Amino acid sequence: MTLPPQVQMPGYDRAALTPGIVHIGLGNFHRAHMAVYLDDLMAMGLAQDWAILGAGVRPPDAQMRAALMAQDCLSTIIELDPKGRTARRVGAMTGFIEVQPDNAALIKAMTDPAIRIVSLTVTEGGYFINAATGQFDPEAAEIRHDAAHPATPKTAFGAILAALRARNAAGTAPFTVLSCDNLPGNGHVTQSAIVGLARLSDAGFADWVQANVAFPNGMVDRITPATGPRERAMAAEFGLADDPVPVTCEPFRQWVLEDRFPQGRPPLERVGVTFTDNVHAHEAMKIRILNGGHATIAYPGALMDVDYVHEAMANPLISGFLDKVEREEIIPYVAPVPDIDLYAYYDTIRARFSNAQVADTERRLCFDGSNRQPKFIIPSLRDALTAGGKIDGLALVSALWCRYCAGTTDSGAVTPPNDPDWPHLQQLSLTARTDPPVWIAQKATYGDTGADPRFASAFAEALNALWADGTAKTLQRYLGG
Repeated sequence: MTLPPQVQMPGYDRAALTPGIVHIGLGNFHRAHMAVYLDDLMAMGLAQDWAILGAGVRPPDAQMRAALMAQDCLSTIIELDPKGRTARRVGAMTGFIEVQPDNAALIKAMTDPAIRIVSLTVTEGGYFINAATGQFDPEAAEIRHDAAHPATPKTAFGAILAALRARNAAGTAPFTVLSCDNLPGNGHVTQSAIVGLARLSDAGFADWVQANVAFPNGMVDRITPATGPRERAMAAEFGLADDPVPVTCEPFRQWVLEDRFPQGRPPLERVGVTFTDNVHAHEAMKIRILNGGHATIAYPGALMDVDYVHEAMANPLISGFLDKVEREEIIPYVAPVPDIDLYAYYDTIRARFSNAQVADTERRLCFDGSNRQPKFIIPSLRDALTAGGKIDGLALVSALWCRYCAGTTDSGAVTPPNDPDWPHLQQLSLTARTDPPVWIAQKATYGDTGADPRFASAFAEALNALWADGTAKTLQRYLGG
């Protein structure tokens, strides 16, 4: 394929690459994160035997496969620096496994001894976690199917187990399973899901997986907006109008990993990846300050008909709300991270959110609150309550989410469904308008925190104010103390 001269091309012989990684879930984040790190290594003449085989387990993954296979598995990555955009084609992926209902081709690929890492980006909601308990949910329908039909699984976890079983039978060492999703303790969560699924059909094999398969924890970070007409137009400006799936991203990227890869790994430390035994501290910092910050600006912006994140940051009410909540109710309860000033880290995040080139949408940040609130907001709220600290801002964040789920903005504009559980949440939100406790009684989201009288009172007051006075006046009142 001939690439336009203004686009940085892979600086290595792709024909010399051999796969060492199967990655399940070829969304924008993976292609702007892991694939870029590997592309950088390959450009240095390293990691030639660590190319990626793409994979997916859902019908929409077949569309991504068709798009990428048509362009030789090259991904267009457009970096949105405020000083100017740059584009590159990332060539670290050399193939995309056929997407099949029984995942036979995926299982076969993962049995190859050359595959030493199987990585995943299947989103926060794809790990079959019971939000009320925080544990693996063995009653999920797809899990029950895979437990009953282990040779023809529907899930990524079922396919991984089938491949591990085949490798074990052949005397092949197990691959490392690496979650690249934005979850607290993502390695532990992945292990819980895979071992939990195995235990439903073969307890002995589950014990073997637990004892022999590595699941390193990791923290990942890079803002990658969804691809739409704007992003395709950017690709066209670089002479890549034929690419239907370009990725745009901010310049910043970060990856922090535990160094537990028994079958080896690429030398990722050469391209900026941090290896440490202290991943949890980095992860908690990022999830609470960055992801919690996203949730804090998402819902007021959406309710005030603000389309883009940088526009929300330019609004003094929303920006001031973020600043006060972060400095008074989130950061004071974030554990120290070696060699990092938490307030300086927050200042960096403010700058990232304000990058107008990224044009990340408020709607994207609002998506899937039922999975994100328990991970990004409730832990900070719980810690603040335990410490007897301020909680009015976090209670307002929760009330803003509730108000958003009613399905209209302050102006009366209709909010299209934006959560896998939208019909239930919308009905609950409308009920909560006159009966606020019904919202925080959701055990799956709030656990026991919803029963705390301080939180219940603050939440009710905030929700009543949002309905009576609107978002802007409610934020103004909060900022005024």
